[in-house]
Amino acid sequence: MRRFAICAALLLSASLLAAPAPASASREGVAALQAGLQSLDLYQGYVDGIKGPLTRRAISSFQRSHGLTVDGIAGPQTRQALGWRGRPPLGSRVMKSGDRGWDVAAIQYLLQRAGYGPGRADGLFGPLTGAAVERAQGAAGLGVDGLAGPQTISFLRTGSAPTSTSTPVSNTTPSGPVSFLRPVAGPTGDGFGADRGDHLHTGIDFPVPYGTPVNAAGVGTTIFAGYNSGGYGNLVVVQHRLGYTTWYAHLSSIATYVGQEVAGGTTLGYVGSTGNSTGPHLHFEVRRYDTPIDPAPMLLETVSARPSTAAGKARPLECRGIAPKPGKAPRGSDWIARERLCTGSEGDSLLPRSN
Repeated sequence: MRRFAICAALLLSASLLAAPAPASASREGVAALQAGLQSLDLYQGYVDGIKGPLTRRAISSFQRSHGLTVDGIAGPQTRQALGWRGRPPLGSRVMKSGDRGWDVAAIQYLLQRAGYGPGRADGLFGPLTGAAVERAQGAAGLGVDGLAGPQTISFLRTGSAPTSTSTPVSNTTPSGPVSFLRPVAGPTGDGFGADRGDHLHTGIDFPVPYGTPVNAAGVGTTIFAGYNSGGYGNLVVVQHRLGYTTWYAHLSSIATYVGQEVAGGTTLGYVGSTGNSTGPHLHFEVRRYDTPIDPAPMLLETVSARPSTAAGKARPLECRGIAPKPGKAPRGSDWIARERLCTGSEGDSLLPRSN
């Protein structure tokens, strides 16, 4: 009898090991879960596909509020309790405008990771998601119809179109007629993708003296100017055309304000060492649809020079406990989630930790 029990236990263990991983185990699955929990105000981190402590805490909170077993794991019962946010699985249908669900949030994450937008994952297939799908299809050489089917999903997962024999499209440097001036004069330090132990570097460092003026790298609008407690310190974000933004971090002080129209050379702030920084330097980032990409191929040899600027009334910096003056956010800044730039999400995302 005892031998039978041991054999049965071994068979059960083998069957559990052979069982397929749940849909939420993939990066896009974790991202879809995070998006659903975020829409319920349970998850406060970035939708990054990384299951860290913030994600587990949000799952446990949801399970507790729905009378489920609290284990921090998004199993079938948890997915069912999420309703439309927990289904259908990615690849079970061709997604189109007006759809909503787990699969929509998953492909939004894949689009974001590949640099095509749409800027955030909320599980709702709207115009921004449709435009991002079309950008991805065009890059893959697929038929551009805005419908997210198996070929589009495969391209986003692997970086190459299933029926194409051409070189796979890069997921790190999206093409586009955009170039930027150098924000400061001087050599560059650590580059994009440098290994920082627990994360990868998301920009380029300029190790220049404290107090060096930092100038805008091109024409755009300041959409964020304030302190980011997730690692960037004093941070300025400028919105450019075609979905590009430039980020200027670790500043000692900020000289711009939200809504200011800037040109190449407009002073945005001064080099410092605020946030997660080991010494004075400028951390310069380029993002497309909020996805960090390598700035090096886009940087000109020309250094951004200070132009003559019209005087304007500075507005209060954000994130300092002072409410900005009433008014809408600058055009084009909605997809970047400005309200979430004040804080990082340590443990769940690699992006906020820039140094």
